[in-house]
Amino acid sequence: MDASAPIEIEVLGAIAQIDAADWDACACPEAADGGPPHDPFSTHRFLHALEVSRSVGTGTGWAPRHLVARSAGQVIAVAPLYSKGHSQGEYIFDHNWADAYQRAGGRYYPKLQMAVPFTPATGRRFLTRPGWHAAGMDALVQAAVRLTEENGLSSLHVTFCTQAEATAGAQMGLMARISQQFHWHNAGYGDFDGFLAALSSRKRKTIRKERAEAQGFGGDMVALTGDAIQPAHWDAFWRFYQDTGARKWGQPYLTRAFFDAAHESLRDDMLMVLALREGRPVAGALNFIGRDVLYGRYWGCTEHHPCLHFELCYYQAIDFAIAHGLGRVEAGAQGEHKLARGYLPVQTHSLHWVRDAGFADAVARYLRAERAAVSEEIEIMTGYGPFKRAQMEEQD
Repeated sequence: MDASAPIEIEVLGAIAQIDAADWDACACPEAADGGPPHDPFSTHRFLHALEVSRSVGTGTGWAPRHLVARSAGQVIAVAPLYSKGHSQGEYIFDHNWADAYQRAGGRYYPKLQMAVPFTPATGRRFLTRPGWHAAGMDALVQAAVRLTEENGLSSLHVTFCTQAEATAGAQMGLMARISQQFHWHNAGYGDFDGFLAALSSRKRKTIRKERAEAQGFGGDMVALTGDAIQPAHWDAFWRFYQDTGARKWGQPYLTRAFFDAAHESLRDDMLMVLALREGRPVAGALNFIGRDVLYGRYWGCTEHHPCLHFELCYYQAIDFAIAHGLGRVEAGAQGEHKLARGYLPVQTHSLHWVRDAGFADAVARYLRAERAAVSEEIEIMTGYGPFKRAQMEEQD
C-alpha cells in the first residue's frame, strides 16, 4: 500500500470493462476464503448478469457509470453507479423531490444513483480493497460529486448503504436519510419451534395455523440451491415473476435473459422455494444467500392458496436461516404485515447530494422531519411486535 501515490478515477460504461477479480477484490474480499460474500448483489457476477441480460443499459433508464479508483496501477476502490432517467426500481423514493424540483423550473433527470438496481438490500456501496477504506471512500465520494457537477446533473443518491457509510458520508457533506424495512433476527434458535417459543401465545397459534393452512394446499414444497435449480424451474419462476411484476410495477424490471444469466453464474448464491402440485410449480419465492443473511427478493404464483405467500416467503426463509446458522433474513421492501410474522422494523440508510444549494437546504429540512417521524414509527411498531415482552426488551 503506497498512500503517497495519487488516486486516479475511471468511469466505466459497462461492468465488463473491468476484470472480475479486480472488482471483487473490493466488492467481496471476504470471499477469498472460499466462502460466500457478505451479499452477492455488488459482486461482478450479479452486476454483469443485469447488464448482459439488458435488464439495465440502453432503454431502461439505468445507464452504467461505474467508478473505479486506482493507486499505482492497482484497483483500490469501485462503486456501482448509474445515470438514471427516472426513479423506478430504487425503493428509497424521491418522486416528491423530483416533482418539486421540476415545478420550480429545474430538470431533475438524469441524476446519478449509486446502488444495486432493483435490490432493496443493505450492503456496502463504496467498495474498497482492505487497507484502503478511508482513502477509497473519500476518492469515490469526491468523484461522484464531481461527476454530478461537471455534467450539470441535479443530484447524487447512494441507496441502501451501510450505517457506517451513512455516518462517514454525512461527515463528508452528504445528506443522510433513514427509511425502514422489516428484518427477522436469529436469536440462536435451534429450530422453528424455538423461534415460536419466543412469541406470545396468540401470535404463536396464528403462525402455526397459517403454516398448516399453507402446507395443506394440495402439493409439496421444495427448497433448491445450486445445481438443484434446473432450467425448467426458471421457466416456471419467470411466469411467477411476470405476474407479480405486472401487478406491482406495470412491467417486470428484469428480463427473461437475467434468469438464464443467473443460472450460469449465480445459482450457488440463490435459494428457490417452490410449491408443486402434481410435480408442477404453482408458486415460488427466490432468495439470495449472503454470508450471514438470507435476502428475500421475488415471489409469484399461478394459483392462489391461503397463506402460501407467507409460507414460501417468510417461514421457509426462517427455516433456511436457522438450519444454516444465518443471523438475519431481510424480506425486502415495505410490508407491515411482516411484523406479525416475526420481522421487526429496522432503519435503512441512504446518502444524497443536491447540486442546487437552495433545493439542498429544502431537502435537508425535509430529511430532519422525516428522520424523526421514521424513528417514532419504528419505536411504535416494535412495541406491537409478536415477541414476548422480555424478548422485545432484549431486542430494543
